[in-house]
Amino acid sequence: MKHKVVVTVLDKKVFPELQRQYCADPDAGPCPCYNVGDTFVFERGNGRDDYWHMGLNTLTKTTADPKTVAGGPAQPFCSEAWDAVSRYIYAGLQGGSIMRGWMKKENEMITCCNDGTRPVIFKIERIDEEE
Repeated sequence: MKHKVVVTVLDKKVFPELQRQYCADPDAGPCPCYNVGDTFVFERGNGRDDYWHMGLNTLTKTTADPKTVAGGPAQPFCSEAWDAVSRYIYAGLQGGSIMRGWMKKENEMITCCNDGTRPVIFKIERIDEEE
């Protein structure tokens, strides 16, 4: 069995009251690195090892210019997002259960980045394929 992991941006939130109170830029706004609907595919094998490149060039779908999206051809995942999603991506690439007993499907996880004033919500899904 071979495994790949698909990561999809489900939503982006912004908390302007927290930004006004705590951020150096009180009008920082939503995360500029990702867009709702952005999709990334992580693979290992066949000359690819996307995990060890922090998702660089894993972007497969976006409504924006791919060069401006973290995980596109120009920049790896944002460090805050990578910190939140990388453990699930790694487990999925190994064929492991991402979140047994918490999610309806053990091969899926919903998580978000660590930016408390503008979190990005990700769906992470392990895809199993016959070799």
